[in-house]
Amino acid sequence: MTEQKQTGDSKAMHIIVITLFPEMIEQACGHGVLGRAVQNGVLKLDCINPRDFTHDRHRTVDDRPYGGGPGMLMKYQPLADAIAEARRVARRPAGNDAHVVYMSPQGRPLKQADMRAQAAALGRRSLILLAGRYEGVDERLLEAQVDEEWSIGDYVLSGGELPALVVIDAMLRLCPGVLGDDESARQDSFMDGLLDCPHYTRPARIDGRGVPEVLLGGDHKAIESWRQRQAIWRTWRRRPDLIAAMKQAGQWSDEHERLLQAMLAETEQGD
Repeated sequence: MTEQKQTGDSKAMHIIVITLFPEMIEQACGHGVLGRAVQNGVLKLDCINPRDFTHDRHRTVDDRPYGGGPGMLMKYQPLADAIAEARRVARRPAGNDAHVVYMSPQGRPLKQADMRAQAAALGRRSLILLAGRYEGVDERLLEAQVDEEWSIGDYVLSGGELPALVVIDAMLRLCPGVLGDDESARQDSFMDGLLDCPHYTRPARIDGRGVPEVLLGGDHKAIESWRQRQAIWRTWRRRPDLIAAMKQAGQWSDEHERLLQAMLAETEQGD
């Protein structure tokens, strides 16, 4: 087992990753936003390797599936023992409960709302992320040891380490004190159901393309109105499914609809 060093463990949000490649997790979490979270004691990160819980000289963690077929499956015993160790480690810093999640393309697809909920839960409990390899894990482990299965999309990767890192990054950036400015996260795409508006920085002109005049004028009320309209327009053009979901959830207001119709009318006039 590897354990990263940082201060303030008793108050840190605690994530434990069970993985055959702990160096992948530790390297990624040593840089950028995640690196600062670890260094500043906001995140306590542990990695546990199932090979440390094998009982043969080859440290075997996989075996052939019953019934035949291609590939290998991760064995029950090393993973179950690794999860037991992760639960023990989770209790040590704060006496809290641990939530065990298996990263899997068959799991529940995650949305930004899920990331908000999980970020809030990190303050109350440790999170154990199981990163599988090969063709998957023995089904009995999922039945007996895992609370949930999560997916980051309808595609298959070689292992669960990258999905685990995606989840860690998506959650941590929503936690207070992780980003340089907490307002940055509140303005992200999906936070209010819509995609984010376009953004620009210097220089004011690039290859004949300029910055919208409203952003240069210093009228903050006009800028906020422009950004809201652009967010609605971009979502309608690129992800109409998000607008449909907002309507179904009762989050699509009369003001949203008025702004969208105004944008559509402007477009028709321009044509």
